[in-house]
Amino acid sequence: MENQRHLFELEDAGVYLNGAYMSPQLKSVEKIGIQGLQKKTSPNQITASDFFDDRLLLKKRFAKLIDAEDYQSIAIIPSVSYGIATVAKNIPFKKGDEVVVLEEQFPSNVYTWRALEKEIGIKIKTIKVPSLTNGRSQKWNDILLEAITSKTKCVAIPHVHWADGSKFDLKKIRTRTNDIGAYLIIDGTQSVGALPFSVAEIQPDALICGGYKWLMGPYGLGVAYFGKRFYEGAPLENNWMNHESSEDFSKLVHYNDTFKPKAARFDVGESSNFILTPMLSEAIRQLVEWTPQAIQQYCKDITEEAVILLQKKGYFIENAPFRGHHLFGIYLPKGKTMEVLQKKISEKNILVSYRGDAIRVSPNVYNLKKEMELFVSCFE
Repeated sequence: MENQRHLFELEDAGVYLNGAYMSPQLKSVEKIGIQGLQKKTSPNQITASDFFDDRLLLKKRFAKLIDAEDYQSIAIIPSVSYGIATVAKNIPFKKGDEVVVLEEQFPSNVYTWRALEKEIGIKIKTIKVPSLTNGRSQKWNDILLEAITSKTKCVAIPHVHWADGSKFDLKKIRTRTNDIGAYLIIDGTQSVGALPFSVAEIQPDALICGGYKWLMGPYGLGVAYFGKRFYEGAPLENNWMNHESSEDFSKLVHYNDTFKPKAARFDVGESSNFILTPMLSEAIRQLVEWTPQAIQQYCKDITEEAVILLQKKGYFIENAPFRGHHLFGIYLPKGKTMEVLQKKISEKNILVSYRGDAIRVSPNVYNLKKEMELFVSCFE
């Protein structure tokens, strides 16, 4: 895969190695967003089909991206917290049930479980991260698998950790959860789009994704896959569009209490948003064309030498098999101070994030190998 910087407006962005914070916007996505904004200027041109066509296209494209057989298993959501709340509402918890999470995972996949802990007495089991040694993520996976017991009702984790890109073996975790009948809920916000994910292979009960990071869509909209265990579930809201026969506007006053099949019942109200929905759909179209496999390989190609150089200098970066190439954390050796590095990185107009004790680096197809070389020069 070749560099795709020409498809973005990044002239004034410096060296942007911060896709895990927020992706830059494709020119094609911006164009569609403007067209959607202008559509409301002439509402007489908005037809009944406009409320449904872009939603359907978005669901079909996302289903293809994640290798889901049925687009009806896809719901349009406003945020990860909305998707996690939907899941929590539809899992039959009882007091003493355990929800397994990771240390310092993103709070949108924590606060809902903490609320249930207070409300009904579930127990959150937090899997601590091991010390900084080679194969740390493998050890983290092993500890996680051992923590899944007959008391586990739900494992709610990301594919890669948002702070440093540590990768989790979802196939093994799925096998273990299946053994005891536990739910597997994945937050794919920091992976789906840049790291291959197959619903057919992993078979999660739910996959929740914010749209503004690796899906390269706008802020304020996301997508989610819900498996068979949720097909008869109760949505967070009863909006007119998630009920049967909503396409026929003349019959909307003939109330139909039957939800649309499968995951459509979980769509957020006004999911036909004429601006955000086609923007996210266009972004995912581009990702499907590139393929997450090619994106991941591209990120590996431009970062591999930089990672090796930093490791030789004594900085800890997890070995390649146990982390993402699109997102990884750099931990400082003793004697190095974060403040000095931050200053050097800032002076060279390089944008990264700082999460916990890690410098989080998250490149994508708009970055170049020479930008990684410039970044490494800050550590000399």
